Amino acid sequence: MNIMQIMKQAQSVQAKLKASQEELAKMELTGEAAGGAVKVTCDGQGKFKSIKLDANALSISSETAEELEDVITVAINQASAKATKEMEAKMKQATGGLNIPGLGF
Repeated sequence: MNIMQIMKQAQSVQAKLKASQEELAKMELTGEAAGGAVKVTCDGQGKFKSIKLDANALSISSETAEELEDVITVAINQASAKATKEMEAKMKQATGGLNIPGLGF
């Protein structure tokens, strides 16, 4: 296999990775707990999108449910941002600062 074939194959793999990442980002996957009283939605990349609380099932007011949804969302988004930052730092350290296509940093 010559260098041109290797480069062409690498570009093909990179395009497939990008398409897969875009497809995963568009997905919505929901997990439930307490018989559906708590529902959390993430995209296919595992990034948090939303939380819904069933006020009646949890014996709380709808206003309290909305407040809890908001504060839980903020906390999850902060933790996710910190995790992403740490992952990017570790990946850059591991690759010596090289930007390797498909790694997403």
